[in-house]
Amino acid sequence: MSTQVPPPDPQHDITDIARQLDLPSTALRTYGRDKAKIDVTALGPLQRRGKLVLVSGITPTAAGEGKTTTAIGLADGLRLIGQRAVVILREPSLGPIFGQKGGGTGFGRSRIIPTADINLHFNGDFHAITAAHNLLSAMVDNHLHHNLEPQLDPDRITWKRALDVNDRALRSVEVGRGKGNGPVHASGFDITAASEIMAILALSENADDLRARLSRIVIGHDKEGKEITAAQIRAIGAMMALLRDAMQPNLAATLEGTPAIVHCGPFANIAHGTASIAAMKVGLHTADIGVVEAGFGFDLGGEKFFDLVMRGGPMSPAAVVIIVSLRALRLHGGVAADQVATPNQAAVVAGLPNMIRHIENASLFKRPVIIALNAFPHDSVAEVTEVRAAAERAGASFAVIDATMRGAEGGVALAQVVTAALAGPDPGPAPTLYAPDAPLREKIERVATSIYRATSVVLSDEATAQLADLEARGYGKLPVCMAKTPASFSDDPSRINTPEGHTLTVRRFELAAGAGFVIALCGTIMRMPGLPREPRALAIDLVGNTIVGVE
Repeated sequence: MSTQVPPPDPQHDITDIARQLDLPSTALRTYGRDKAKIDVTALGPLQRRGKLVLVSGITPTAAGEGKTTTAIGLADGLRLIGQRAVVILREPSLGPIFGQKGGGTGFGRSRIIPTADINLHFNGDFHAITAAHNLLSAMVDNHLHHNLEPQLDPDRITWKRALDVNDRALRSVEVGRGKGNGPVHASGFDITAASEIMAILALSENADDLRARLSRIVIGHDKEGKEITAAQIRAIGAMMALLRDAMQPNLAATLEGTPAIVHCGPFANIAHGTASIAAMKVGLHTADIGVVEAGFGFDLGGEKFFDLVMRGGPMSPAAVVIIVSLRALRLHGGVAADQVATPNQAAVVAGLPNMIRHIENASLFKRPVIIALNAFPHDSVAEVTEVRAAAERAGASFAVIDATMRGAEGGVALAQVVTAALAGPDPGPAPTLYAPDAPLREKIERVATSIYRATSVVLSDEATAQLADLEARGYGKLPVCMAKTPASFSDDPSRINTPEGHTLTVRRFELAAGAGFVIALCGTIMRMPGLPREPRALAIDLVGNTIVGVE
């Protein structure tokens, strides 16, 4: 257990941060001095003034390669060289904070503050989403208990429950046991970051869109197989009430005083993996450059950003930054996980194909690509030289970022390269990998072969039956959200670097009718993670009135 109390974060008055973006006081609802909600309705029509920069990464190690840290450092660096910049981030989930990966607010001098507040509870959005999700679960079971119309088949209820902690014991449960509590039926829990309500909130354009999307949630079926929605059991009004404040993006600041808009938190391996549409719209309305992060490697968060979130729309990124660390390249080059901090030029060279594949994948969307090498103290000059040369040969620009140790100054080199990439005319909407009206299987095969480099896609018997059912019910033309391991281009986390000739196995499908996509679960991926043998929760404590161990 950690008892070392860190120095207090500096406090930036949130009204001063808001003034950098010309946000009127009428649009702010402050939560103390250092964070606030942004009332989007008080801003009037949102006009795009800025360009969007997407920050993604190569296939990461378990600890992550610093996308959030780099996004923050890039925004700080842009502000230092005179650009009006904002960083747009997801809200952290308690799952990785208490699990394996840790907090989601950056690190060192490149983080958003107040760090502990944002990591743990922030302004209550995750709790509101969890409450709305579980209210719907309770209303489903109440509808079933009282045998109300339309009559649900207890064996065909698809709406589960949600909780914002890693708890493998809750993946599959049976509810309704005990006299007067039934009928008994199977259920389970997803982590809140994978809740359809999280995805709906993140993708909604406004309150009317949110209401319409919530209404389309499919909660189950009747005995004839006809689907029943959340609207049919009259759950929408109460859910909207719980989500009233969660609809509004949050305003915070980086350690160095750059505005940060932080909203929603879908994971990229089991959901779509980026901040809300509302957060991006506010950012591009108020800043010249918005820096937004998408989770895990470009094969997950990046592809979904273009194909699920933007869908060729007017907010397409003007440039893509891909984060690389030498420790990740060493791992992909064959070094054991406990040796990745040791310089090894040969291993870095052997791991470079992973970076090059991500460059190739990002280039499919016709945007300039910048490789940002996140610097660590154990990096060698020879290794950095190898990465620069490989990136430039692959058609990408290159910069080293050292914002963790040096803050905004460490982000200037990357900021200058990004500014140069944005200097040309707006590239317009980005292409998507697949046509909107293509069949689901064709969309999956396109992602699998183009991004993952699989040679074929195999559907389990369950997935085959589910696909036929989805198509019969009119959902066959929805976009696909691939749920797979972030540790590999394949669905097998042990196949690192650049696996070739593999088969992607789709185990089952889940419909997210309100969010507007179909989830294809590949390999052994789970929508409720578990804690590791030594969870980070063991190092978190309250000393006096200071939370320690959260970063």
